[in-house]
Amino acid sequence: MSPDNERIKVQKEDARAGTTPGVVRYVLLISLILVVAALSMVWIVRAVQAPKDTGRISDTRQAVEQGYAAPQDQPGMQSPAPPAQ
Repeated sequence: MSPDNERIKVQKEDARAGTTPGVVRYVLLISLILVVAALSMVWIVRAVQAPKDTGRISDTRQAVEQGYAAPQDQPGMQSPAPPAQ
């Protein structure tokens, strides 16, 4: 046995009982790239297939025309106030 003051040198592979190839790093990187690509494809496909006349004033106009909302309740649909005399 060695005295307490003496330093013992052990190789990394012996201390860990194996090697550290770093495979997990590559698995995480590849899966991150695949997830970003998949979500981007979903977003792009949905954006291409979306109707062109939705959102903002188109939805407001359609709601007013169908009677779901009053023009006075919709700031974008109000007619201008008459000029003060």
